[in-house]
Amino acid sequence: MTQVIIFNTPITDGEHYLPATEKIISGNPRQILWVQYTDPTGQFCTGIWRSEPGKWRIQYSEEEFCQMTEGLSILTNDAGETFTLRGGDSFVVPKGFSGTWEVVETSTKRFVIFEATAGIA
Repeated sequence: MTQVIIFNTPITDGEHYLPATEKIISGNPRQILWVQYTDPTGQFCTGIWRSEPGKWRIQYSEEEFCQMTEGLSILTNDAGETFTLRGGDSFVVPKGFSGTWEVVETSTKRFVIFEATAGIA
């Protein structure tokens, strides 16, 4: 059955975690993830993510559209270019992006991720 997914239902349970220890550069970036939808192939998902201040290394194997709803974060690529992101900003982090994510002020974003699985189109 195909149905429309409505996202205005309050979310209560989420997955609490930290980035892998070897990726953390500074702070204690405790994070929570609320996945609101995943397609049957597991390649496409959407939800809400929140992080407390800290900085860690990132390497994207997926395509991600984000809309910051609150906070202040700085993404820096391996070439040293910085991207300052605040509540209200929308952006895409492309597959292959490598660098750091720094949460300066507790940040929340709505995300949409696509990650192709080998052998599945």
